[in-house]
Amino acid sequence: MRRFSLLRSTPFRLALIFAFLFVLAFVLSGAIVYRLMSANLADRLDESIKETYSVVAATYAESDLEDLISTVDSHSALSPKRKQLFSLTGPDGKHLAGNFTAADLPDGFSMFDAAVSGMPSGSEYRAYSGSVGANKLAVAFNLSETEELESIVLMSFGWGTLIITGLAVAGGALLASRVQRRLDGIAATMVDVSHGRLDARIPLIGNGDDIDRVSSQVNAALDRLSALVEGMKQVSANIAHDLKTPLNRLQMILEAASERTASGQDVTDDLAEALAEGHQINETFEALLRIAQIEAGARKARFIDLDVNGVIETIAEIYGDVAEDDGKSLSAKIFQGPECQIHGDWELLTQMSANLVENALRHCPPGTAIELSVTRQDDCILVKVSDNGPGIPPEERERVFQRLYRLDHSRTTPGDGLGLSLVRAIADLHGASISLEDNHPGLTVTVNFPRARS
Repeated sequence: MRRFSLLRSTPFRLALIFAFLFVLAFVLSGAIVYRLMSANLADRLDESIKETYSVVAATYAESDLEDLISTVDSHSALSPKRKQLFSLTGPDGKHLAGNFTAADLPDGFSMFDAAVSGMPSGSEYRAYSGSVGANKLAVAFNLSETEELESIVLMSFGWGTLIITGLAVAGGALLASRVQRRLDGIAATMVDVSHGRLDARIPLIGNGDDIDRVSSQVNAALDRLSALVEGMKQVSANIAHDLKTPLNRLQMILEAASERTASGQDVTDDLAEALAEGHQINETFEALLRIAQIEAGARKARFIDLDVNGVIETIAEIYGDVAEDDGKSLSAKIFQGPECQIHGDWELLTQMSANLVENALRHCPPGTAIELSVTRQDDCILVKVSDNGPGIPPEERERVFQRLYRLDHSRTTPGDGLGLSLVRAIADLHGASISLEDNHPGLTVTVNFPRARS
């Protein structure tokens, strides 16, 4: 990844911010630990100095200075590198024992440079002095070991900070590059789609993370867009193909009427036939417009919670006599139990059911039994329209939902090939799925609605 791309990458910037906050927390916690450790070491050193002072001072007995001098000299001899200093001076400031002279040190704890003891300057001593009888005793410990330990701790924190910073930046760059590759894949897919490649899809890695979920939703939207565009192409082709015949027929009727008018013949029948053709063409366009409006979701504002049993009962009552007059039978099987509530539009659901029944009546021979039914399955409401007619071949069941598509054996019957297209549009608007299944014999159309949440 190029430098400017990496710096402009949102994941990398977030990784840097996280790394900065983590390093800052590490440094702050390290500073607190260092201060606590330093204070603890100073307290322990003071305790050691005070304890050593007490041990040496305890050897002094009144009028028995020799034991004290001997103890001071023996402790001094045990520290040849002068890590520990001892000094005993008399009342007149005269040096009595020890490996340095500290007659001018104040009582209590104090600090002094190593040069005072004859050592090279640069190191310091921590001393405690006090009176032992008429004499003055001083005990001092070199701070080099404490300073060395503190230096080791500081260097450890320094190296730790550098390592953590490096790992955080490197890890951030690695993670950012992986995320950026996926984002670049999304951007590339959108560019392909904008250039007309509607079959392009965002690649998924299958781990179910948030980017995968968003990518799946975008892919689903692209599937829907592709289907709509394909539907528009199919509609355009079907309009050009299926409406060409009635338009040509209308033109021939008008031309014949014009010729008869010129010869003085009656053209009433021709005009009536032309009016019927025009009416049929107008109905086709109105149906196409209605499907487009439904697919746009304009009717969702009219949705209410309603009982689908009432819709089916109404359809059965309206079309019962129609079916009987046509030599067929229509029955309804209503779900017995709690109300089957769905969230939808009563008028559209009525039209959907009517279209399914009319489709069965139109394409089934006399003697066909048609059944409407409502059932519940888990959280779904199933509306079924079944018949024992000729049915639809399996290979044609998806095509019949296309606008203006008609089976070959149905082209001799009235209709415009938009009934099932309107049924699917209404089902999609209600979040329902629709399927065509074999009824052995005949066809079963099942619309699966989600049950309304109370």
